[in-house]
Amino acid sequence: MKKRERLDVINDILASIRDHNGKIKPTRLLYSSNLSSLMFREYISELISTGLIEESKDSAGKKHYEITEKGHDFLRKYSMFNDFVSNLGL
Repeated sequence: MKKRERLDVINDILASIRDHNGKIKPTRLLYSSNLSSLMFREYISELISTGLIEESKDSAGKKHYEITEKGHDFLRKYSMFNDFVSNLGL
């Protein structure tokens, strides 16, 4: 099984949030990202600090993550890049 590259993991996390209507609870995201809890926390911290996602709480105080416009932009550009590479046959 091939190890996922860093950008693939970021893409997977952002796509998972997007696919859950742009908002997801941490536990569900942890399971869908298929990362260890330590690696998950590292990626989430990075995504928050770079503005790709935001952390917020609902009215009951439950934490969730939301994808930002910058995160949506990353997904679009990442998809274009993968299409470009694929069309080159690489």
